[in-house]
This record gives sequence, structure tokens and C-alpha cells, in this order.
Amino acid sequence: MFLASEIERLIAAGLECDFLKIEGDDGTHFSGVVVSPAFEGKPRVRQHQAVYATLGKLMGNEIHALQLNTYSPAQWAEFQKELG
Repeated sequence: MFLASEIERLIAAGLECDFLKIEGDDGTHFSGVVVSPAFEGKPRVRQHQAVYATLGKLMGNEIHALQLNTYSPAQWAEFQKELG
């Protein structure tokens, strides 16, 4: 069983994040939001790959699924603006 807080710690250790929130309560299925300047100008697939790279072999093993919403800081600001 894996904790969401441990996933957050691993992502933060491997990727500069302006905002990071991972949730999940069953120990294998998680979802989250990652905002990183490293995502600037990268397509969503590359953004997700950057996050998965921080988790290495845990993906598909201890972490069965991780549903992500990823944003560059500019995309995040626009998203927040749309929410009001």
C-alpha cells in the first residue's frame, strides 16, 4: 500500500513544482495536479512523462494508476482565472 504523501514527496524531489497535490485512498490508484515551470512549451504527453519519470519503477507496480492534470504556471494561472 502506497501513500499519496509519498508520491508527492517523490515528485517534488525530482521536479520543480509551483503546486502539487496528489490524492488517493486505496493505496494503488491516485489522481493529482502538478504545476511546474518544466512543463512550459511541452505537450501534455511530455508533461505526464516528466512526472512519471520521478516515480520510476513504482509506476505500474506499487502505483497501479495515476490520473494527472498537469499545467505550466501560465496554464495554471489561466485555469484559475477561468474558475473565478
